[in-house]
Order: sequence, then structure tokens, then C-alpha cells
Amino acid sequence: MRITYVMAGLAREYRGDLSSLVIEWLDASDQSGMPLDPRVWQESPLRSSYPACMAVKAAAEQGPEAAERYLRSLREGIMCRRRRLDSTEPLVEEARTADLDVQRFRIDLESHAIVEAFGADLEVTRSIPDAARRRGLAGEAGAGERLSLPAIHFAGEAGDEWRGGDEPYEEWRAAAVAAGARADDRPRPDVIAALKRFGRMATPEVTAVCDLPGPRASAELWRLATEWRVRPTRFLTGELWQAA
Repeated sequence: MRITYVMAGLAREYRGDLSSLVIEWLDASDQSGMPLDPRVWQESPLRSSYPACMAVKAAAEQGPEAAERYLRSLREGIMCRRRRLDSTEPLVEEARTADLDVQRFRIDLESHAIVEAFGADLEVTRSIPDAARRRGLAGEAGAGERLSLPAIHFAGEAGDEWRGGDEPYEEWRAAAVAAGARADDRPRPDVIAALKRFGRMATPEVTAVCDLPGPRASAELWRLATEWRVRPTRFLTGELWQAA
């Protein structure tokens, strides 16, 4: 299965009172268990999500793995580290963090081709199911006008297609297999192997990847931390873990 990230452009401009975003992020963290620090919306709120979206398209010029690393770095930077990643220099610095070719990234980020690529992504998002659209697909957004994510589209070589968003993971998996993806039935990795493969991970991610339900993932992570084999970085609502 090949993954292509489509940038939906959550808000051309954030305006007005953004305090509701703090509550929304805390609610999301409570439901997902993922670490978040929504104080960014009080201390140094983003003016727009569009520059970060275009930066991901620029990173994709260096390949899908580069795009994946950079997108993850942006998410951690904004959602955990409270970084205002909405202008050129901070976005370039994030490219360095994600081990991209920084000079090439800067050139791509300032090119018209990237603006066009992001525009094409915005066109794709118009095909998101109506239910998701009603929840806030908008070019400009205040605190209450945002696209509810995730949204996903599976397309198979035989023409099979499936579009969704909030459905359970099992439905996503079934749709991927129906579109032609091959199920991976290999044993799940252990925690160390997962961290070496994916880099920084939150506890719920370790739970899913390593199939350690309930408190087992947290217990295993802290056990490994006492042996100095992994180390956590604490954020407001949780930790990100990485191999020591």
C-alpha cells in the first residue's frame, strides 16, 4: 500500500477568539490518550495552517519518507512543543530536524509549483464525504469552522474506492484490503523495535503497533525506562518515547 498525504488546509486564517481550541484539543487528548499542549493557542497562535501544508508538499519533493518525517515533525512541533510554524524560517528549521536536504527544501518551499500542488490538494478535499464537509471544510476559519479529520480515501488498481473518516480502524483495514492492499500477518514488533522503526511514539501508538492493550504498553515503556533503554519526553498531557 502506498500512502499519499493530502493537505486539507484547516484554516487560511485563524481569527477571533481561539480559546475554544484549547478545550477542543484537551478533549481530543482525553479521548485519544495522545500528548498535546494546547497553550500554543494562548501564547503564540498560528495565523494560518496553509504555510505548514505547503511545507509538507515541499518535503514531499524529496520522497514519501521525507514527507512522512516532516509531517510528523510539524505535528509534534505545533501540538506538543507549542511552536508557531507558520512562516518560512521556522518551517526550514523543522526541515533540518526531520533530516531533509534543507537547501533544496527552501527552494521548493518558495516555488510556484508547491503553491499549485497545495491547490490541487485543496481540490481533492472537496470530495470528502458530505458529513465531514458539514463539520467545517472552509477556506477561512475562525475557532468554530474547521475540517474534522481524519479523512481517508482508498483507491485500488481495479477501480475500487472507499472514502471515510471517523469509522473504526477495522473498517479502514477492511477497505484497504478490498482495494488490493496485502495484509501483513507478521508478528507485531516489540517496543524497542517499534521505536527504532518509527522514532518518537506516544503510548497509544505503542499500544496499537505492538498490540499491547490496556496498561501493558505503559508498563513496558516505564520498565524499559528504568533500564535506560528508552526515554520519555513529557508534554502537558502525556509523553513521547524514543529509544535511548
